[in-house]
Amino acid sequence: MRISILMPAYNEERTLSEVLDALGRELKTDFEVVAVDDGSRDGTLALLREAAAGGRYHYPIKVLAHERNMGKGAAIRTAASAAQGDVLIIQDADLEYHPRYIPQLVEPILNGEADIVYGSRLSAIRNQVFNIFYLWGNQSLTLLTNLLCGSSFTDSYTGYKAFRREILQGMEIKSRGFELEGELSVKVALGGWRFMELPISYKCRSRAEGKKINGKDAVKGIVTIIKTWFSERRRKAR
Repeated sequence: MRISILMPAYNEERTLSEVLDALGRELKTDFEVVAVDDGSRDGTLALLREAAAGGRYHYPIKVLAHERNMGKGAAIRTAASAAQGDVLIIQDADLEYHPRYIPQLVEPILNGEADIVYGSRLSAIRNQVFNIFYLWGNQSLTLLTNLLCGSSFTDSYTGYKAFRREILQGMEIKSRGFELEGELSVKVALGGWRFMELPISYKCRSRAEGKKINGKDAVKGIVTIIKTWFSERRRKAR
């Protein structure tokens, strides 16, 4: 079974090569990278195209590009539609999530034990370093999802989410930005698939280092979680 790494990238030229190098070191199975440059204003797109064409990496890199910045949700939609692997996993290009965890996250899906696997930062919180405001935001959004959906996520807003391809490609994703995480988690919670969380470590960036999610995204997340919950319940009631 093949893995597709879905990589949204926006102004990540500082960390992109390190992420691509780490993927080559950490993954021993057959995989592809489907990278989407989301209207970057730096050298991200040029680096991706050079990596795809230069033969530096032993795995294929498919490069897609948005003419303007459309948000993480839009980038994931574009990447997922072009992916050919049996398992799709999201890997941000900023190195907050290290590729060393990908093999253990996709293994339950490859072995037929799960349909969806999340890498949870909060189940191993004692070993993590968080910005306190991001931590409170993640905990609040996770609590809201669990209250509405009767689920038991520990980290619904994790960026490490792995899916069987037909599940993610079959979702009608409406989110354009970081609220994607809330939309996906509500759909996962109500979808009836076999779900698993595994602990991962996480390196939180600062705003100065390029952290992009902010308080407005938390508000969008709350609205998206509630709207998705209503729409999924209506859809199932038909």
